[in-house]
Amino acid sequence: MARYLAIIDEAEGQFGVVFPDAPGCAAMGATQEEAIDNAIEALAEWAADEAADGRPIRKPRSYLQLLKSREYPQLGKGALVATLPLLFESGKLARANVSMDAGLLASIDEAASARGLTRSSFLASAARDKLKASF
Repeated sequence: MARYLAIIDEAEGQFGVVFPDAPGCAAMGATQEEAIDNAIEALAEWAADEAADGRPIRKPRSYLQLLKSREYPQLGKGALVATLPLLFESGKLARANVSMDAGLLASIDEAASARGLTRSSFLASAARDKLKASF
């Protein structure tokens, strides 16, 4: 999974996030956590738009590569930096055969039903949430 460097700043109680290697991709939030959650979603949407328009998705540079480029003077001078996962969704479904404990599967089915979701959409949502939390 690709991870993109995000530069996070704060002004007047709002947090903003930009991605040097995802031109035009930005997000905001009232808290740092909200801004990061919004940024992960914005990065996924940016990648989907790039792919839909037939443009290659730019590979992320490392922190040192960006620091050496001098494109972002705030790097190395107190800017908050995070590497966030690109949760790219192609829009194409793929069948997967997954094995798990029968009791756990029954609990998943019950939770999915209570939320009006299919098992597949519940598992995909849980996986997305876990991947977001892994940064």
